[in-house]
Amino acid sequence: MKPGMTPEVFFKATILGTALLLAGCATSGNQKSADTRATMKDVQQDYAQALAQVDATNGSLEAIVAPGQSDEKKAFENYSDNVNKMDDLGKRLFERADQMRVQQRNYFEEWRMQGNTYTNPQIQALSEQRRADLNVTFAHITEASVGVKGSFKDYMSHIGQIKTYLSNDLTTKGVGSISPDVQQAVADGAKLKDAVQPVISSIDDARAEMAQGGNQ
Repeated sequence: MKPGMTPEVFFKATILGTALLLAGCATSGNQKSADTRATMKDVQQDYAQALAQVDATNGSLEAIVAPGQSDEKKAFENYSDNVNKMDDLGKRLFERADQMRVQQRNYFEEWRMQGNTYTNPQIQALSEQRRADLNVTFAHITEASVGVKGSFKDYMSHIGQIKTYLSNDLTTKGVGSISPDVQQAVADGAKLKDAVQPVISSIDDARAEMAQGGNQ
């Protein structure tokens, strides 16, 4: 207690300081929650775009080897553009996915620290239960994401090598000889789409759990 400060004034100042501290923690927690939800939405949209881009890339690849293709050069340029788009999308997607994981970790750590400030055991227990439940929901995203990056890299490797091959040999024989690899690349794209769908669903579930006022 500072000299000249009465016990009553000291008590009120202590209460006010505690209230401001808790309010600051709550604001920080809410901000982390909002940031995490925003990034989750971006990642979910990136995954949805990836699904559409796989279809566009596969379609442009199949067009090159389609019977009666009269303009292989134009078809190849379209395919090349789609491969580049797929590559850019993948880089952005996994960068945001990493950001999302960091934000989730910070969010739960903030929540855990706030839980240590409760003096009411019932409220503390409720907070811990909600945190545990939401942690399980987020764990589903991690589980669903297993293998996605590998599938994406396999697909990118395949379509990238086909792009390089065709850039050197866009002759009728060259295009004809690459047909089996084209079909395998298309199959790799379908496999990637199958791997991505559960991740989108898991993120959607987590966003719904974190929604505030009906907003996701």
